[in-house]
Amino acid sequence: MTIKDIETHVVHVNHRGDWVFVQVHAEDGLTGVGEASHGRGDAGVVQIINELKPALIGWDVFQIEDFHRRFYHEHEGHRYHTAISGIEHALWALAGKALGVPAYRLLGGSCRQKIRLYANINRATVDRTPEGFAQNAQKAVEEGFTAIKCAPFDDASVRDISRGTLAPAVRMGIERIRRIRETIGPEVDLMVDCHSRFNPGLIIQTARELDDLHLFWVEDPVPLTDLDALSHVSQSTSMPIATGETLRTKAGFRRLLAQGAADFILPDIKHVGGILELKKIAAMAEAANVMVTPHNPSGPVATAASVQCMATVPNFAILEYAWGEVAWRPELVNPPERIIDGFIELSNRPGLGIDLVLPET
Repeated sequence: MTIKDIETHVVHVNHRGDWVFVQVHAEDGLTGVGEASHGRGDAGVVQIINELKPALIGWDVFQIEDFHRRFYHEHEGHRYHTAISGIEHALWALAGKALGVPAYRLLGGSCRQKIRLYANINRATVDRTPEGFAQNAQKAVEEGFTAIKCAPFDDASVRDISRGTLAPAVRMGIERIRRIRETIGPEVDLMVDCHSRFNPGLIIQTARELDDLHLFWVEDPVPLTDLDALSHVSQSTSMPIATGETLRTKAGFRRLLAQGAADFILPDIKHVGGILELKKIAAMAEAANVMVTPHNPSGPVATAASVQCMATVPNFAILEYAWGEVAWRPELVNPPERIIDGFIELSNRPGLGIDLVLPET
């Protein structure tokens, strides 16, 4: 079964960005869907997909390994990797549909029948006061989520370093976290994303202020360009470290895992080359006794692809969910996306288990 055509669709979401979907049509009439969102320029991602189309017409949809070998070049940029990843998701969708099986069966079978999610409340939190963070966290808990992630330090900077005390921007971040914990209680897991805004000394000082809150992890405390600094932070704080969302190749994750500084890695199915490469990166992490929790501030198609992949991964921990962005999100796919008690069930429908339902224009 070969590719007949490739289409892209950009769906407007909100001020934080849009979702880009890829539909790959096979010559027998089947259609597979992938997601190529957040490629640091949607128009550029769409242009790359259109430029690749002539080389892909007639491509055997089952030749996924060879597709990656031929088209995913390690030194290409973020947009290119995002474009390739979105096409790759759609190939898995088509392969599963052609055989009448879900993608996870083609990846070795499932380790679990449902995937635990955490609600990333950052994109939906316009009110950046401690109370604004806490209110959204509580809403997510009321919807059934048992884990929450916030990014409370987005207005902090390494320029806020001072001796003996923490600058106001850092203190405000700490206050936001404390207010969330006070609101959601001790039983809900709480993650903090630092967006690489600290240096080692400042994050170690800040982490001491948070020890009593029993955070599930601290994410990206320092830039990944300095792995020695990350190791120093890991050795100097009591909280688990999560990182890796900016890495897009196996070589990058190999270097990170060899450093021994991460407890969780965050590869993104939209940027690492797709489902098969995410599976390979997870296997590398398993050998290093590191858990996998994919970066996924994404639309419903990337979430469906991540679910199919993570169902097959023994060292999977939890999957990110972009909470509260738009109310109509579930209806973009058929069957509609359903989250029950903070979990999404593994679909047994062929391919990724979903089809794209484009909004009326």
